[in-house]
Amino acid sequence: QVQLVESGGGLVQAGDSLKLSCVASGRNSYYMGWFRQALGKEREFVAVINWNGGYTTYADSVKGRFTISRSNALNTVYLQMNSLKPEDTAVYYCASDPSFARLQARSPLYWGQGTQVTVSS
Repeated sequence: QVQLVESGGGLVQAGDSLKLSCVASGRNSYYMGWFRQALGKEREFVAVINWNGGYTTYADSVKGRFTISRSNALNTVYLQMNSLKPEDTAVYYCASDPSFARLQARSPLYWGQGTQVTVSS
């Protein structure tokens, strides 16, 4: 069993930066990812990282602006978000799964409770 707790969300202006954190209890060798869900829209994939940080992939909408990283010593995955845009406004969720395919399909075994990110124009 893995429990995920996100933090770091908030209200920022367009162009600002924000760093989200997700602390995992339990096993830390799984793929970990970030997803987001804007009001009235489906949850979408943002980024994923493998167990040792050697593989990462991003949604086209955030490529070049967001960076996912992890510290297995701290059981934590991060999402550094730069050059934020109003369209980045959403609830951001951390997720974890031993299967990359399940993460990619937006059906991971474990979800966090989410943290709100609001970007004003």
